[in-house]
Parts: sequence; C-alpha cells; structure tokens
Amino acid sequence: MRTQLSLAPLAGIETELLAVLAADTQTAKGSDAKALPVLLTTDAAVQAAAAAVLASGEFKAGANEFLLLHAPVGLKAKRLLIVGLGKQAKATVDKVRSAAGAAVRYTKPRAIRELALALPELDLLPVGPSSRAAVEGALVGDYDPDTYRSDRKDLSVQSFTLAVTASADKAAAEAGFNEGVIIADSQNFTRVLVNEPGNKLTPTIMGQRAAAMASEVGLDCEVHSTAKLKELKMGAFWSVSQGSEEPPALIVLRYEPKGVADGPVLGLVGKGITFDSGGISIKPGQDMEKMKYDMAGGAAMLGAMRAIALLKPKVRVICVVCAAENMPDGKAQKPGDLQTAMPFNAETPGKTIEIINTDAEGRLVLADGLTYARQLGATHLIDAATLTGACVVALGMANAGAFSNNDETFNKFNAALATSGEKFWRLPLGDEYAEMIKSDIGDIKNTGGRWGGASTAAEFLKVFADETPWIHLDIAGMAWVEDSRPYIAKGPSGIAVRSILEWVRSY
Repeated sequence: MRTQLSLAPLAGIETELLAVLAADTQTAKGSDAKALPVLLTTDAAVQAAAAAVLASGEFKAGANEFLLLHAPVGLKAKRLLIVGLGKQAKATVDKVRSAAGAAVRYTKPRAIRELALALPELDLLPVGPSSRAAVEGALVGDYDPDTYRSDRKDLSVQSFTLAVTASADKAAAEAGFNEGVIIADSQNFTRVLVNEPGNKLTPTIMGQRAAAMASEVGLDCEVHSTAKLKELKMGAFWSVSQGSEEPPALIVLRYEPKGVADGPVLGLVGKGITFDSGGISIKPGQDMEKMKYDMAGGAAMLGAMRAIALLKPKVRVICVVCAAENMPDGKAQKPGDLQTAMPFNAETPGKTIEIINTDAEGRLVLADGLTYARQLGATHLIDAATLTGACVVALGMANAGAFSNNDETFNKFNAALATSGEKFWRLPLGDEYAEMIKSDIGDIKNTGGRWGGASTAAEFLKVFADETPWIHLDIAGMAWVEDSRPYIAKGPSGIAVRSILEWVRSY
C-alpha cells in the first residue's frame, strides 16, 4: 500500500473514496434520546455534501457504522464514506485506529483501490497520535490471511492518503504518520509469520526469516541450533525439541544504538513453538491446526525488534526467541521425566524440572530463554507467549494477561498501553501459586494442575527471571482473531508488538 500525507482541502482531493469520521454528540440518556451525529471536520464542502443525510436520522455515528454517498456534490472524490466513532465524549485515539481499519476493510470487497481519510478535528484527538493511529489502522486493516489460495484475488487498497487540515501542526502530523507506517508494517510482519503453516515455517525457517529482517533493518543477528543448546546446557529448551525431526532454533537479535554505552539493557524473550501437538500429552484433534500460531510470542518479539531498529530509541535491547516443534515421536520426553534447565553461571546449578504434562512446553523453552537473556546482560525482562488456556478462561478474548515481579517495571508497561491501544490485564503471582508447582523429586513441576493455571505458569517463569525486573505476557486468547471484525481480518492479530515497543521506548 502506498501511503502519503496531504494538506490539501478535502473538496479538492481526487480519489475513489474519501472517508470522514463522525461522532454522536448526544449526551442525554434513555430510550427517547436520539443520536446527534456530527462530522469531525470543518471542511464546508464535506459538511454540505452530508448535511441532508445526517439530518435524516438514518446515520447515528455508532462505532464503525458506515454511510456511503455516491457522487457527493461539491467534492472531487467519487464517493464519500462516513465512519462512526461512537459517542464524541468518549472519542479516543484507539477508536481512530479502529475506524481507519474499518474504512479500509469496507473498501476492499468493493474493489475500491484508492482511499483518502480525513484526520478528525477534535480537541480530544491530538494530531500526532491520531495521525499515527490512523495509518496504523489502515495498514493493519488491509492485511488478509489468504496467502496460499490458488484463486486469490488481490483486493488490497493500493493507495492510502491521510488528509490533514492546513491549520494542523504539520510536523506533528508527519512524525506521527511516519511512525505509524513503521509500527503497522512491523505488526503485519509478525502477522505474516504467525499465519504461516507449520510446514512453511519450521524453527529453521523462522530463524532464516529473522536473520533476513535483521539484515534489512540493521540489527545484529545470530541463529543457533542443537549444538549451541547443548553447549549452553539448555536442558529445558532441548527437552521440547527432542521429539521432532525439525531441529530447534535459538534466535538472538541485538540492538545497540550509537552513543549508548550504559543504562538498562532490555531483554525481550519469545516463545517460538512453530507447531504444538502437545507431545506425548497429545492435544485433542479438534482445532489442533491452529497450533501453528503457538509461535506468536516469538513473532511479536521479532516484530517489535523490527520497529525498534527503525525508530531508534536510545536504549540497548537484546531479543531471544526459542523456536522448536513439540512432537510425540519415540525420542520425545515423557510425563514423569526430569529435565535440568540452563544454569545462570558455573556457581549456580540449573533448576531441575519434573515434567507433569508435555503440553506445558512453552514455559520450558522460555525458562532457558530468560536465563540466557540474563546471561547476555539483560537488566529488565519481558516475555510473550501463547502460554495457557487458563488465561483465556479467565479473561476471554477481550484482554491478554500480564504478570510482573516488579511494580515499577509493570507501571511503565501499563502506561504504554494508552499509546499502543492494546488490552492487557494484570493477574496475580504469589506464594500460594509457587507452592502448587513444587516437585517431590526435583525443584519444580512444569504444571501446577487445573486451578490458577495462568498464575502457576507465570510463577514457573518467575523462577528463571530470578531478581531481574520482569513482565510476562500471556497472549493465548488474543493472538488469533476468531471472527473478522470491522477493522481487522480473521486470523493473526500481531498482539503485543505495539505494547512491547512502547515499553522499550519508555526507557
């Protein structure tokens, strides 16, 4: 998609479709209260073109509600699309993001290849953040997952113009717009990886894709396999890999900004299970095909690193992605096995882990990934994983889970959500959960049973974060969009890329 910023008057923009946002200004409540929609633009020609239909009561400006006008009088655009934001008093930048995505998705099946969106004029919606959100929504909204259809038709919007009023802060608009392009492209990079079938994205290929991206944006990259895991004594990571014909991949990316020699080193650790059968504790067959997206946490870290490399925050970042297949062949680990995780140093032995359920494999690869990130110098940690069904039971598909051993570190992440627009809900850790994963024959078990499963999984990871300030993101319920929404297609969401990026930038 070609993207550009325009300061031209809306009436003079020649385009197949001009989209303008509208909000409901009605503040009264009750069944008798009628919507009072207004356009969020001061352009007189657009106001005149839409005046009659707005007055009719046909359009109420509900969130992602559409009204299409053909050959609007006084405009050079062939069509005028009015997109609702909902109540004006509750207008947010995130709603601009959704509306922009909804506008793009509205055009795609109608063979409209050119779209201009008028940035809303409203004090609640500052120009810079709104510009960023609008282009993010447009680019994310344009993605569809039907990559391998033999009869695939390219319905992509070829050109997107963000129209900003001439009186707006041009520098802020341009900065927000340029950031939005980078961030959305990085989120879509993640979505492309998550969408790949397990035979098209093995751990080895995931490492190759990471290396190619790193070369493109200027990151240092190393990709290791079995020999390195054994050299580092990554017994937990290797235990998951040993049941597959596909070798594992230990992906390490480094971002070293010029002129930054001290300060924090942020460690990003991702679960990269490119297919999860459950191993010997095999999953039910129904919906197992979706387990190709069990590498969404690792993909989110790669997408975040892409954005970091291009936006260049002044902080050092290390990324570790542990990629493997979890398969049930004759060499696979078994329930009851004992594994030894990577030691942090020569004086500290690795933790022994009793394997209760081989389908609790994500925490095993992350255990060694967290330890390795600490060994490489990370002073703060964040991990992301499609880790537990228990988190989905707790939060549904409306929020992803978040855990932390450090309030200050988590508060930075929580503050970042206002910019990212993503939804995470903090869930508890505590001694009660730690007690549930104690092992009779080793240090810890890899599952604490049915109850509190998201928290016991997080407690398991906390052991390997040790005293390092750490955040764990359980994105199991949010990594895949089960049904298409007005602003995003069914399929991979790219959740956590924007939030991880903003957390990094907060340092």
